[in-house]
Amino acid sequence: MTRDSATPKVRKRRFRLLFRLLAVSALLFLLAAGALLGYLYQKPLPPLGDDVRSRLLDARGNVMTTFTTDGRSREPVELNRISPLLIKATLAVEDRKFYNHIGFDLKGMGRAVLANLEAGRRTQGASTLTQQLARNLYLTHEKTWTRKAKEALYTLQLEMKYSKDEILNMYLNEIYYGHGAYGIEAAARMYFGKAAADLDLAESALLAGVPKGPTYYSPYNHLDSALKRQGIILAAMVETGDITESQAQEAAKEQLKLSPQGQKDTTVAAPYFRDYVRSQVIDSLHISSDELDRGGLNVYTTLDPDMQQAAEAAVDQGMDHSSELETALVSVDPRTGYVKAMVGGTNYRTSSFNHALAKTRQPGSSFKPIMYLAALSTKEMTGLSVFNSQPTLFHYDNNRKTYQPRNFGDKYLGEINMRQAIAASDNIYAVNTIMKIGADKVAAMAAAMGINSPLQSVPSLALGTSPVSPLEMAAAFAVIANGGVKQPVTAVLKITDAGGHLLYEAPQPEGQPVVEPAAAYVLTRLMEGVFESGGTGNRVASMIKRPVAGKTGTTDTDGWMVGFTPELSTAVWVGYDKGRDIATTDGRRAAPIFAGFTEKALENVPPKIFPIPDGVVSVYVDPLSGMLATADCPEKKLETFISGTEPTAYCDQHSSGEPGASGSSDPSGPADPVKEEHSLWNNIKRWWMN
Repeated sequence: MTRDSATPKVRKRRFRLLFRLLAVSALLFLLAAGALLGYLYQKPLPPLGDDVRSRLLDARGNVMTTFTTDGRSREPVELNRISPLLIKATLAVEDRKFYNHIGFDLKGMGRAVLANLEAGRRTQGASTLTQQLARNLYLTHEKTWTRKAKEALYTLQLEMKYSKDEILNMYLNEIYYGHGAYGIEAAARMYFGKAAADLDLAESALLAGVPKGPTYYSPYNHLDSALKRQGIILAAMVETGDITESQAQEAAKEQLKLSPQGQKDTTVAAPYFRDYVRSQVIDSLHISSDELDRGGLNVYTTLDPDMQQAAEAAVDQGMDHSSELETALVSVDPRTGYVKAMVGGTNYRTSSFNHALAKTRQPGSSFKPIMYLAALSTKEMTGLSVFNSQPTLFHYDNNRKTYQPRNFGDKYLGEINMRQAIAASDNIYAVNTIMKIGADKVAAMAAAMGINSPLQSVPSLALGTSPVSPLEMAAAFAVIANGGVKQPVTAVLKITDAGGHLLYEAPQPEGQPVVEPAAAYVLTRLMEGVFESGGTGNRVASMIKRPVAGKTGTTDTDGWMVGFTPELSTAVWVGYDKGRDIATTDGRRAAPIFAGFTEKALENVPPKIFPIPDGVVSVYVDPLSGMLATADCPEKKLETFISGTEPTAYCDQHSSGEPGASGSSDPSGPADPVKEEHSLWNNIKRWWMN
């Protein structure tokens, strides 16, 4: 009996010990859990995306967009600016108990484990919206226990620090909807061309299904799969009581009006300029990519928002969006070198390649003003210098090589001067010019004006056969517009860190003289003739209500219009990416884009004449002889020269050639050769009459 009675006592003792052990373990677990929760509550979360993303600001200090690791911009919206139907559809399919759990759906996790064990593989998941948000905000998508542990901790922190509405709002602004659209606002505008607040039931159910498989459930890629997923979500909304069965059926029958794939992304501001600034900051200013993406920097730029909008509108109106024709527009303030507008292509969503920076396109005849500036600056040639426009075989390299250019349409004009050659874009005159002054001088002039691309010092350089970028062309023409003074091309004015401390500030622009101002002004007057009767830009002259100078250019694969006013130097290019030849009508798209942009960008700026520097002389000449006009000359034309290069002999083809000879029936002509008085009023009259 003694032995038997001892057995229950031993068992009771063991039970009490086990109970105590379990109690102590539970207490320790609760203490540890409490300590962990307290620690997590006190520990700050990593900064949210919008807090760490560096911002790009325009010339007025307004935030345009943010820099992101994925290269895409987001447009966050408040929860009250998202369709309630989209919210209900998302919760119905992703997390029905969102407002009731603490970040984890324990029952759902249990069901998923059982289903996966039964199938022998992972067939179900049970991630809540909070878990998905934690993963998207702070973690990668690798399937490791370490990542899962971190995800759980971040999930708890999110639930402790934010309300359910705030978590849901962050989720809907962060989730990926395919084709570069992050967040519901970008997705709604991309797929349906409307704001997230305006989505109807059918659209909401379709979009709510995309994040599960952004490629497979994209209505652009697999419409059938997207519609099947839409049906599942509508059924889920019926189960949750969000909609009725009849509403679901009606929505399923709705004919969805998808926006054309690749349609312009209206939520991204100046994306090509943003990418250009990013490369400048990383490559030239030596700020790391990680710091730019997650450093909370403020990058202040030179971009004018109104001019950028004008550039995008001009490109949008001037291009054929049904073709693969590409374009670029870049505009620089010649007085400062500041980039004011940049469009690098017809559609950033379909191609992020920035054609404004592409150094692979031949400028054609738009390069000729650079050569003519070199010619004028030598003072060996003037606007009246004459060459014979006729089929010509040129010999060079000590007569070891030959070059025979042609004019467009084999149209030759005979004896013409520089003004006529520029207006008509005569190739024979251009090659005669480069043969006279030397190709090396032309290449050196181009480099001094800001063209860094390698140029071949051969006669064909006169016709723009060496590739350059639109940005280089805009910078080079800015030198002419700025009176021969080169300003460094600048896009970034300053950079501050998240605390407002200055990290970088662009130096004050100090101009570098390239040619004397008089040479630049004389060339400007000659280039104004491009927009006058007989000039290659005449067909868009009526679109521009201010003094403008420029030059067109056309090759087999490229169309150009490069020009300037006193305020802007702008280059426009059109062509194909794959080296395809362009049609004549495509090549002519550049000029209207240039004209439309220039006039709109400067609509609030009063027209200004090009300022006249010292060292410029204007005299009346006889157009036929190129000599000083007399009272007997039937026609007289005012021409501009660098002082000392103007003609000194009087025309003798209509009378005795004496300056005081009379007999002219033209009362408006001067009795003697006249040097034009360079007053502001006279130049305003000259522009107005032209």
